[in-house]
Amino acid sequence: MVIGVLKEPEFEKRVSILPEAVKTLKKLKADIVIEKGAGERAFASDKEYTEAGAELLGIGEVIKRADVLLSINIPDDDSLKSLKKGQIVISVFNPLGEEMSVRSLLQSEQTYFSMDLIPRTTRGQAMDILSSMATISGYKAVLDAAMHLPNFFPMFMTAAGTIRPAKILILGAGVAGLQAIATGRKLGGVVEAFDVRSAVKEQVESLGGKFVEVEGAVEDAAAGGYAVEQTEEFKAKQKQLIHDHAAKSNVIICTAQIPGRKAPVLIEKTTVEAMKPGSVIIDLAASTGGNCELTENAKIVVKHGVTIVGKSDYPSDMPNDASRMYGNNLVNFLKLLIDENGGLKLDFEDEIVRGTCMIHEKQLVNERLQQLYG
Repeated sequence: MVIGVLKEPEFEKRVSILPEAVKTLKKLKADIVIEKGAGERAFASDKEYTEAGAELLGIGEVIKRADVLLSINIPDDDSLKSLKKGQIVISVFNPLGEEMSVRSLLQSEQTYFSMDLIPRTTRGQAMDILSSMATISGYKAVLDAAMHLPNFFPMFMTAAGTIRPAKILILGAGVAGLQAIATGRKLGGVVEAFDVRSAVKEQVESLGGKFVEVEGAVEDAAAGGYAVEQTEEFKAKQKQLIHDHAAKSNVIICTAQIPGRKAPVLIEKTTVEAMKPGSVIIDLAASTGGNCELTENAKIVVKHGVTIVGKSDYPSDMPNDASRMYGNNLVNFLKLLIDENGGLKLDFEDEIVRGTCMIHEKQLVNERLQQLYG
């Protein structure tokens, strides 16, 4: 089997696999072809790829030679049009939120796997790119907040007086939120965290954070660990509690998202107005509308004295380790598609293969997509 790696668009610094992952795939008897310059922005040179056993080619030859194509962002239209019948594409398609793209790909003759559909099971953890990238986002968000905040994070007792520690509020205690709690505490901040899922309370407290709880949250075990839509009564209580805690905070890290839906607005304009001048909001949900009403995606704005950073692409700002983590997840998934002789096998009886497959033979395979799009 030949595995091809495409160079990402200019805005993306990551690459699907680093040279170290090439070595692992070669041991599985797969051949690797990589578009020239694919790893440059992730600090992986063409020379390192060739030394690892990969062959460097132009994009046209990579697509022509590969049985399986790897990318992080969806390949551009020209690349998609040049695909061979039966070719496999593994990328991040965001199929729960991109209906037009999904329906368009249903007309093609390729098989598409979307890494953001990896089932969130114990077995799937080693392939879970959402958790890997969320870890980076939570870490970088706190560092970015520290850079924008006109205050220290930790308490200082100096000859010039005592500096109080920064108060940090984390909205959403998923992977990104938990990493933000850990990083905020390491920097010396006083951290509170809010989440509608009561099950995360113990995790929040184990990291040194205080759990802000609103009673009456709706939880759904079938949601795979994600938050679900809440009742209007709960939203009203949630709104007031978040407002009260936000007004006392120096930093708010917003991470709350619901797959396939617009991000819930948790910080309204009136809350921003009540916050201390110089405070910072980092909104990781910016690309899906934002948790803050005043967030502008991919922009830094100052509203009522509060700096609001709308940024959902932090992993691209740490491209080397982000590529390493994504690549490790990808290699673990590819092991399910490679037989003992290095050939291709598609076992749709395997729950992870079936759950991650978006389209095969012009049919939706993932059950959630079948329910969503019919």
